[in-house]
Amino acid sequence: MQKHKSLARLSALALPLSMSVLNTAVLAQTPEAAQRTFTNPVVARGADPWVLFWNGAYYYCRSGGGKKIWVHKAAHLEEIGTDDGVAVWTPPPSGPYSKELWAPELHNLDGKWYVYVAADDGNNHNHRMYVLEGDKGDPQAPFAMKGKIADPSDRWAIDGTVLTMEGGQRYFIWSGWEGAENVQQNLYIAAMSNAWTISGERVCISQPDHDWEKNGKPLVNEGPSVLKRDGKVFVVYSASGSWTDDYCLGLLTLNGDPMQKKSWVKKDKPVFCRTKDVFGPGHCSFTKALDEKEDWIVYHAERRKGSGWDRDVRMQRFTWNADGSPDFGAPLSPGVPMELPKRVQDAQPALK
Repeated sequence: MQKHKSLARLSALALPLSMSVLNTAVLAQTPEAAQRTFTNPVVARGADPWVLFWNGAYYYCRSGGGKKIWVHKAAHLEEIGTDDGVAVWTPPPSGPYSKELWAPELHNLDGKWYVYVAADDGNNHNHRMYVLEGDKGDPQAPFAMKGKIADPSDRWAIDGTVLTMEGGQRYFIWSGWEGAENVQQNLYIAAMSNAWTISGERVCISQPDHDWEKNGKPLVNEGPSVLKRDGKVFVVYSASGSWTDDYCLGLLTLNGDPMQKKSWVKKDKPVFCRTKDVFGPGHCSFTKALDEKEDWIVYHAERRKGSGWDRDVRMQRFTWNADGSPDFGAPLSPGVPMELPKRVQDAQPALK
């Protein structure tokens, strides 16, 4: 999701004017039995999908053409984006956070809802991260601007997310520039004192240093997403230019103090990348099926080869390697049937 001035115009084309979108979930018959399946994409147009499960429902947070923050609610994972959604925040007509809302993330912290979103005044050089505060009980209730979240350097920043460690210490992780010019996007981390405040200096934990991270200029590491399992902490991030077919996912594994760059061990190969008919898969979030036993990755990809920021939203199940790291496999081709995410009732005996 490399960002520059033209993205506002492109994202208006790439994202839907309304969310009466095509959802390709279908019921398919097999010779053996009536098998419930669905196919990708699950949202016909969209980017930077953020999905979480809370209180019996899935919530999908997005920015509508960079102009509003929307939250959608679905009973089943493959149904995200099929409802009209609720516009939970509309920016003011002018000012530092009035334009180009990118990659919002919805988080439930300390019993309240927060949205982290990048925004600017119409000038990409002024992109910074902002925090919206919502209602305690309803992620579709209106949100209010809490303020900018920035480290002391206050450099260009997008794609902020939150890492909560055992014991409750939180860290903010985001993509930013080292200086004041658009040369390269790195991943940075800083400690948080509360849900809307960074409490110290930033530390760079990843920069584009492998060939597969260097497709397109400027160079890009962005879209960090935290993934945890059995005490292990991972950050899955997007690498190479998001306007290229080679946009892909890389993996950092935490081994030590989160505030030390050496603690973040980078896998030397991408963990999710293009295939013969899937292009630019990246910027993901993670959730589980309702039975809590299936792990799912939700991501965007180009709608066709060379389509750049014209993208759709997809999802698929993933597994785990023997060393405890995630195994995402390869992105499945559009139209390939997949079993629906497990429902709680799937594990129950049939009623007679």
